[in-house]
Parts: sequence; structure tokens; C-alpha cells
Amino acid sequence: MNSKMTVVCGGGGFIGGHLLAELKRQGHTNLRAVDIKPVSEWYQVTPGVENLVMDLKGREACQKALKGANIVFNLAADMGGMGFIENNRALCMLSVLINTHLLLAAREAGIERYFYASSACVYNADKQRDVHVTALKEEDAYPAMPEDGYGWEKLFSERMCRHFREDFGLLTRSARFHNVYGPHGTWEGGREKAPAAICRKVIEAKMAGKHEIEIWGDGHQTRSFMFIDDCLHGILAIMASDILEPINLGSSELVSINQLVDIVEDIASIKLRRTYNLKAPKGVNGRNSDNTLIKKLLGWEPNIRLRVGMEKTYRWIYDQMQQSKA
Repeated sequence: MNSKMTVVCGGGGFIGGHLLAELKRQGHTNLRAVDIKPVSEWYQVTPGVENLVMDLKGREACQKALKGANIVFNLAADMGGMGFIENNRALCMLSVLINTHLLLAAREAGIERYFYASSACVYNADKQRDVHVTALKEEDAYPAMPEDGYGWEKLFSERMCRHFREDFGLLTRSARFHNVYGPHGTWEGGREKAPAAICRKVIEAKMAGKHEIEIWGDGHQTRSFMFIDDCLHGILAIMASDILEPINLGSSELVSINQLVDIVEDIASIKLRRTYNLKAPKGVNGRNSDNTLIKKLLGWEPNIRLRVGMEKTYRWIYDQMQQSKA
């Protein structure tokens, strides 16, 4: 597999950049990265990788992206944290064009394996109303009532992968990511997710000597957060497996947003006065990953503790903010 042409769509993004670096570390010699952003704006650039700048919403671009390819990882999407996806539902829905045209191109190109990055946003909102949420099992996506916009696109695209597998024999794999975080991710500008946003806010308070922080929502909403190294391990294991249906890929370590702030304050050795913006986007009240199935099928689950991952993330964002000040 190492010499086969492997294409990472969304290769200029957070997870895609880490995935390319990991594939290179594992000895893959024939790698192609595709992203809509100019290469100068990619989160990471791995030496020895063919980098293409294209908009994969178009069918011709997808055909070019997959020319000569064997393996495809589709991580490309217009997305961000809760603030972005609640205010850009149409843009999030348009990502359906990426997966649709990539599947068509993959079928034409005779692709051996195709990975689709789905999301925990596909889960039924009625099952996420309580902060003391029962962890979500894969079957909880139906009856369907996903996150408006972004979640509907992800759920529809999962079905497209399933039907291309059933009707055309394209070997598709899909994982539902639960809040991936880590170094080399977005930490400012409106697309950042809670772990990076809280790191940034704590660092800003520390640098400014203004010991206060604004939290979106009441702080009681709960989530699980998966460190990027666990995400990469899971992607590659699921891609190589015989798992046909979408599967959870997330940590089962549930925390409230207030507890997440506690962790970052502890890392920063600071205590901040908290104000709560109850009008800000906050998403569902509770969401956690039930890892029964992944443990059964792979004998593994994401297991990097939140405190460990957040320390690495905090240090990286701190360095970025120091550099931007210089």
C-alpha cells in the first residue's frame, strides 16, 4: 500500500495536514494533497507531497484530483466551530458537492478504498438535550434529526458512500468524528472550536493582565474532545478494516465547558472571572461518544486524556500568539 497513490482531499486543513505527515512517517512515497486554499495558507505542508490547489465542489476538479490514484481520504469540507456552522448553514450544505463529485470520480478511476470524514453532528438532536447525556451509539443517527445544515450534509454524504458501495462496489469507509483538537489547528478567526478558542482566550487574558473570560452558553453544556493523534490512529485503522457502516471516532471522556476552562486555567496557572454569553451559539446541551462498537471491532478506542492533549495544544497556541506579537 505504501507505494500506491494516496490522495488526501482537504490536505491543507487541520486533520488533513496531520494525516499527510503521518502517512509520510509511515513510509508512504506517493502522496497527493488537494485543498481549495493557497498552499501558503495550509496548516501544514509535508515535504515530498504533490500539492494541488483546486475547488473540489466541481466534478472536473475531482477527476483531476483522483487521476492515477488508488486510495482516497475525503476530509474536505467548508466547516468550523459552532459559531461558524450555526451561521453558515448553506455553505456547510454545499460540501455535499465535494463528496458527490469525489465519489463519481472515484468510481470512474477504479479507486480501491475511499474514506469519508463524517461527524457526530449527524446524531438526533432529541438525544442530546441533557447535559448528562447518554453516550451516542451509531444507531442514534436515526430517525434523522441532525444538526441543521452541517449535520444534514454529513448524514446525506454517509448515505451516498453507502449506496456507492452497494450499487457500484466502491469500498467506502466512514467515521463520525467527535470534536478533534490539537496543535496546527484553527485558533482564531471564527472557525475555531472550543478547545482552541478557550486556550486563546486564556492566553489573551494572561498576556493582557485582564483576568476575565467570556464563555459561550452557560458553561454547563457537555462534550467529549479527541486529540489529533487518536484521530489519526482511528482513521487509518478504520480505513484498513472491514467496517462497512459509519462508526464513532471520539473520546468518551465527557466534560462540561466549565470543566474545560478549569483545565486550561490549571495549565496556564491562572484563575479568571467568568462571564457567560447566553446569546452566543452553543450547540446541543450534551454529546458524548459511545465506543462500544469500535472497541469490539478494533480492540481500541481513543484514549489520550484531555488534560494531556490540552497541554500540548495550549503550548502550541501560546507559541503562535507570541510569534504573532513579535
